[in-house]
Amino acid sequence: MTMRRKCLAVFAAALALVTVVSAPASAAPVTCAAPVPSTTHPGYLVFDPACDVSGAVFTPLTGARIYTGIRDGAAYRVEVPAKWNGKLVVYAHGYRGTGNVVYVDNPALRAHYIATGYAWAASSYATNGYDVGQGVRDSYAMIDTFRQVTGVKARSVIMSGASMGGQVTAVAIERFPRAFDAAMPYCGVLGDTKLYDYFLDANVTAAALADVKIDFPLTPPADYQAQWRAQTARITAALGVKAGSAPVLTAAGKTWSEAVERRTGGDRPGFASAFAYWNAVPSLAPLNDLPFLFGLYPGLTGGTGGIAAGNVTDNQYTYYRLSDRPLPTLGELRLNAEVLRVRHTATADPGLAGIPKVNGTPSIPVLSLHDVGDLFVPFSMEQEYARRTLAHGRGNLFVSRAIRGVGHCDFTEAELTTAFDDLTTWVHTGRRPAGDAILNRRAVADDSFGCRFTDGAHPNYAAAPCPAKTAAPPAPPRM
Repeated sequence: MTMRRKCLAVFAAALALVTVVSAPASAAPVTCAAPVPSTTHPGYLVFDPACDVSGAVFTPLTGARIYTGIRDGAAYRVEVPAKWNGKLVVYAHGYRGTGNVVYVDNPALRAHYIATGYAWAASSYATNGYDVGQGVRDSYAMIDTFRQVTGVKARSVIMSGASMGGQVTAVAIERFPRAFDAAMPYCGVLGDTKLYDYFLDANVTAAALADVKIDFPLTPPADYQAQWRAQTARITAALGVKAGSAPVLTAAGKTWSEAVERRTGGDRPGFASAFAYWNAVPSLAPLNDLPFLFGLYPGLTGGTGGIAAGNVTDNQYTYYRLSDRPLPTLGELRLNAEVLRVRHTATADPGLAGIPKVNGTPSIPVLSLHDVGDLFVPFSMEQEYARRTLAHGRGNLFVSRAIRGVGHCDFTEAELTTAFDDLTTWVHTGRRPAGDAILNRRAVADDSFGCRFTDGAHPNYAAAPCPAKTAAPPAPPRM
């Protein structure tokens, strides 16, 4: 998820919490005021949806009408084009940390939705943190909120979301299968607790290769963060990794890179640039003095993800690979013998509590995009969802597109626009659009993987250039 926290410089207008509030294009100028207390979650404040956190007023695009308000402790926005086609996109945002202010913003494809006749609606959710269940409830409620504020029921609804919002999307279409006609998650956590398994894998393999003994306390003591910082300093020194600068990998660091590559999607072009990028950037607060992945060690929170009732991570039976050879290497045998093993005490929730499970049972078309070099929510999330849909006989309803970028949710407008248009064409015609063979190991490892749907520049991604696209031959002259 791209962290776009902006300074809370100018606050939004106070709203009546129990009233649907609308702000059509003809409304008087909005005066921003302070956030208001949540009526559903004590301690939370709800930022006025009529203003952005930057202080800018939310205004309609040309010819469109906007509606803003607060429902059940969640702020919302709705925008309807002048020539509405009767269809609605519900957008789910990503993870926003654990602060106590919730706010709503616009989807990346806002202008494209309006230009092509689609209305859109988005919720702030009533909570922050990794609360996917709340995101599902509040996003689903937007369908009814849309009907209330516009006076018209949408005849078709598409669910879409980024990062954590991708998991919100995947869970919502399974929880409410009759409510949606298609879905477009992107950079999404489509493997639920497998994301936390990956965070575990990255850290325990790093520790084993650095020969640093670590533990995994189910109830971390008060000084555990300081203890982990000290351990991380020894690990990163042994690997050649340091936040704020490009890594200079030791032999152990290069082996760790091989392990991480195979846990995040397999051998693929551009991984070296992705590994360098993510090991140079700092982690999330309050551990932003550490290289990125080390601040995400699940042991820091007892493996709960800050939301589950117990430890959701597990690597009891994980076999870590360092190469694609058919037989284990001596290095793999040593790594798997020495790595810390962790047993889960909780699992993905079948409902909306904790970390909700993504079953992989879509009943509608799903088109997703993912950066091949994303090491926050890794490319392997796409592969996990693809395997689950195939296991349930739903593989024909899922299309995945690989994008040659290293950032999280690093997509160009052209990539997202093409994906959305192809998804809506799929809905209209029934013809499944093209995607990438993300479960084919050889296809993923090919130097041209990700070229087909990448459209635009992606800074920090470095790989062999894509083959030049051959222009279609000119049509024969009419006689």
